Amino acid sequence: MTAESVAPPPELYNFASDLLQRNAARPGKTAFVDDRGTLTYGALAQRVRQLAAALRAAGVRREERVLLLMHDANEWPVAFLGAIYAGAVPVAVNTLLTADDYAYMLEHSRAQAAFVSGALLPTLRAAMDQGAHELQAIVVSQPADALQAGEVEFENFLGEALAQPAPTRADDPAFWLYSSGSTGRPKGAVHAHGNPYWTAELYGQGVLGLRESDVCFSAAKLYFAYGLGNALTFPLWAGATVLLLAGRPTPDEVFRRLRGEVGGVKPTVFYGAPTGFAGMLAAPGLPARKELALRLVSSAGEALPAELGERFKAHFGVDIVDGIGSTEMLHVFLSNRPEQVRYGSTGWPVPGYRIELRGDDGAPVPDGEPGDLYIQGPSSALMYWSNRAKSRDTFQGAWCKSGDKYLRNADGSYTYGGRSDDMLKVSGIYVSPFEVEATLVQHAAVLEAAVIGVSDAEGLTKTKAFVVLKQGREASAEELKAFVKERLAAYKYPRAIEFLPELPKTATGKIQRFRLREREAARQAA
Repeated sequence: MTAESVAPPPELYNFASDLLQRNAARPGKTAFVDDRGTLTYGALAQRVRQLAAALRAAGVRREERVLLLMHDANEWPVAFLGAIYAGAVPVAVNTLLTADDYAYMLEHSRAQAAFVSGALLPTLRAAMDQGAHELQAIVVSQPADALQAGEVEFENFLGEALAQPAPTRADDPAFWLYSSGSTGRPKGAVHAHGNPYWTAELYGQGVLGLRESDVCFSAAKLYFAYGLGNALTFPLWAGATVLLLAGRPTPDEVFRRLRGEVGGVKPTVFYGAPTGFAGMLAAPGLPARKELALRLVSSAGEALPAELGERFKAHFGVDIVDGIGSTEMLHVFLSNRPEQVRYGSTGWPVPGYRIELRGDDGAPVPDGEPGDLYIQGPSSALMYWSNRAKSRDTFQGAWCKSGDKYLRNADGSYTYGGRSDDMLKVSGIYVSPFEVEATLVQHAAVLEAAVIGVSDAEGLTKTKAFVVLKQGREASAEELKAFVKERLAAYKYPRAIEFLPELPKTATGKIQRFRLREREAARQAA
């Protein structure tokens, strides 16, 4: 399959309207199951049209932004799709941020309305108190306290009127996703109506092959690009059913859903990330293979260590299909296949996407040498809102610069080297932190590891590893150094090892190596 072999969306195209039309023939089928109940496809279509009409009645106009600060529940897809249906632009944001973050996002996006979960309402109010930005409507799902002036309960916001879809175009802005932003303020990636069409066709169908009979569960939340595809775009494209989890995807909560204890259905498709898989395999109460109904498991967000994938397959009998995507490209563009898994690699380009690895001079690098990853594909964001410099640096003509280092293997697959700003040069040779980390976690006592570069007394870069041990297990620094030396070139082993109770991570579970670098810099300055 290529982008050319898939018919593009029509010029006049509304993504939300397309999803509703695709499922018009299955009104009684369950679309979503959350912690409180179910939502059928028929009810979803009705509520989306009601919400779109209510937004218009509240004065929200075409292309004006609407903030979505909501936990994963049945109201989330209604709000997201309802805004798109109305021609407004939902801005889905991380629910784990601070009032200061939301104050910035409100002002940056100039949102005209906000949808918020009741538990998050105090944080939104605190954000509103920081600036003069005003909202035309604040719609609260599952309010925990009495509402204030200007706030309305979600169900009361929905009226009797049913909207018709806005006559949007495939290249019109449809929604924003903020990048996680390891440093500085997050960047608002603007995605068009046609972008999720392409991810659904090229990856959801073309690679994963989702079916109407599938039940999907994603540990990644809907406000992330990965979770949005997993738990909305792809399953609704196929007419499947989705399980939602409002809280944290702890091993126990994941196990409950995999066993069918929520909604009475067992997932056939599970989307996770390496940190979560490691936690599952180390947790008490790990389900047996026969208790589950999994046929497909997907991973993204961070590179999957080969040892972790092999242990998961040995226990559950299902391969983990690892891939890499980004907020800027909306979903996965480089991936293994359900029928073709090479552990230790991120797989092959998703049909419809082109990959190039470039050196510091901008020229392509030969196979086996690390290069900066560039992607060309139809789901690329239009820009970063109100950030011309970053837009020009990332979106270079038809190409998108990912910020990752990769190597291309002889069989055409690609192996992750690390984030470009995480790569280390030791003795004049590039060292991938991920390669050292993936080796460390092969040790029976190691749960997680993170590797950074530190300067020695002569100002030379040396590797240092931060290690989290499994509960009840022990290992010395010298033992782990020797373990790595036996498996990698001598110059790659960590010269120092520090044991930590946990590693700093983003809300998606990605290790924040820059936090460890800041910690080391503060130590050296002290």
